[in-house]
Amino acid sequence: MKKSLSFLIATYLGFGYSKFAPGTIGSLMTLPLAFVLAYFFGTTGIILGVVVTFLIGVIATTEVLRYTPHDPGFIVIDEVAGQLITFAAIAPHLQNNLNTWPIYLCGFILFRIFDIIKPQPVRWADHKITNAWGVMLDDIIAGVYAMLILYILHSFSFFA
Repeated sequence: MKKSLSFLIATYLGFGYSKFAPGTIGSLMTLPLAFVLAYFFGTTGIILGVVVTFLIGVIATTEVLRYTPHDPGFIVIDEVAGQLITFAAIAPHLQNNLNTWPIYLCGFILFRIFDIIKPQPVRWADHKITNAWGVMLDDIIAGVYAMLILYILHSFSFFA
């Protein structure tokens, strides 16, 4: 993959170059994508978005890591994949539903919490896998944690 395209993908169209909290900005800018995928395509859209983002993220990040240290802050494609997976379990509720902003806000907050505090095995993936797979994997695991909590909250009609 060409160097400039790899940086464009790894920074999620440049959002990773934010001076303030690039990971948070990358996650926040994923919400419109999550909304479109979930609204129009439900679970299939979210899962397909995660798979495509993960795969192109690994390819782009592999190229970027040739020029940078491990997991530089401007790589945020991993946040995109993790943030998307947060909504996978409740995607059927999000499909064709416009009144879902509290769910997206809660999912955003949950994902950021797990991505920042890095409970195990998120921390393990972040520290022990020092290639593009590790860059992507820690956020996928954080996204799974956020997805489970969001699903539990939704199951108890927290968003009713």
